[in-house]
Amino acid sequence: MTTPATVNFAPTDLDALASAEGVIACIVPEGGKLGTEARRLNRLTKGAVQRAVESEAFGKLSDGDMLDLGFPAGLAASAVAILRLGPRPDPKDARKAGAALARLRAKRPLTILGGGHRRLTDIALGATLRGYAFDAHKTSKDGEGDDPSAPAPITVMATKPEEAEAAFADARAVAEGVFLTRDLVNEPANVLTTTEFAERLKKLGELGVEVEVLDEAELERLGMRTLLAVGQGSESPSYVVVMRWNGGGEENPLALVGKGVVFDTGGISLKPAAGMEDMTMDMGGAGTVAGVMHAIAARKARANVVGLVGLVENMPDGRAQRPGDVVTSMKGDTVEVINTDAEGRLVLCDVMWYTQERFEPAGMIDLATLTGAIIIGLGHENAGVFSNHDAFADAFLAAAKNAGEGAWRMPLGKGYDEMLKSRVADVKNVGGRPAGSITAAQFLKRFVKDETPWIHLDIAGVASLKSASDLAPAGATGWGVRALDRLIRDGYEKGDG
Repeated sequence: MTTPATVNFAPTDLDALASAEGVIACIVPEGGKLGTEARRLNRLTKGAVQRAVESEAFGKLSDGDMLDLGFPAGLAASAVAILRLGPRPDPKDARKAGAALARLRAKRPLTILGGGHRRLTDIALGATLRGYAFDAHKTSKDGEGDDPSAPAPITVMATKPEEAEAAFADARAVAEGVFLTRDLVNEPANVLTTTEFAERLKKLGELGVEVEVLDEAELERLGMRTLLAVGQGSESPSYVVVMRWNGGGEENPLALVGKGVVFDTGGISLKPAAGMEDMTMDMGGAGTVAGVMHAIAARKARANVVGLVGLVENMPDGRAQRPGDVVTSMKGDTVEVINTDAEGRLVLCDVMWYTQERFEPAGMIDLATLTGAIIIGLGHENAGVFSNHDAFADAFLAAAKNAGEGAWRMPLGKGYDEMLKSRVADVKNVGGRPAGSITAAQFLKRFVKDETPWIHLDIAGVASLKSASDLAPAGATGWGVRALDRLIRDGYEKGDG
């Protein structure tokens, strides 16, 4: 797994600034008043910091933005960064500021003059998350020695470093979870096969997660025939992996269910060639579930959470399912397969039903790169949120807002069921072009028991991006790990007493 940069919290040592290498960052509020740390930096740079904050350029900055001074006189550092950030900024702006530092520093050491700022955890988290790079398949040109891709450490000078370190401990665990998700989603399908995916999930056992792998024989015995039908044209076996974190009491767990299609050709309903290489990310939902399980285990969350992922590959073959086939789900409902490229819902419906039958969860959230239609509706700014339970949906939306991860509630309704009626089976797997993301969610709702609070997250537009975002380079974003960790923290963790 790609390792986040090491973040060290240390007492403020102004005498060490002159010899500090890499990038030194100071924090200055809107009015331009220099604090103790910035004043020392200003003296060392012969007034350059003061001139910068009095400039028109600094006046045009918003909270979270930055000015940088290259190769400043009086310092060993190659750059000074001046962050515009008030004493009580929005956490999103503080993370944005940290991310700006990560882009500036590249692989150089970074020293942040944090003092007693209230948002040091968010600044450090932003710098950590934006410092990710997926280069596992790039050959080194630097010869032997240390890994040239390994990021240099981040040092945060703080008035109370022990308190800052304690506050950042959980954020570090979440960053590790985000990096795991990004690694999984970025991996090519010839590396991350269904078997390799299951093997990587077994490693969560090192953190105390109970991991169980159900093979095809067991899935057949359980009646997961819609899931198995998706993978029957592939040489790679299909699996369901169950991950259990028992950090709470005797209460029923929160369940997370992820779509894990390691590559999606569309099957017999073959996708166009252009852009098919992006379908390595069609296991994004499963990747997010894995990242959340890592995060909560690494920070020893006092909650019961179970994560289940259906791992399959959708390939065209003489054995592949065909349009017009009728398959029977674990629930017992029959499904007419109109389009084999609408395979994610066939995977999820069996895993969701199994989750409810086995664990009777307090709530269930499924995640999937399910439909291109959600991208048409919401672009790449928001995931689609569908739910049968208003309070549950509101809690997730609040957690996503806190984490700065875009999410937007979408409708469900009986009227959409009419679009899924089949002439030969209980239901069709697609309802046509209109309301494509909604009818997909409505299909899944059929496999949710009345007593189960449920959320469906369509993450097709946010799991992987062609260009960089505030907190991630181009490629996998790790969307959802921070939001779901926050949901678990706010709504499912037991108190100290």
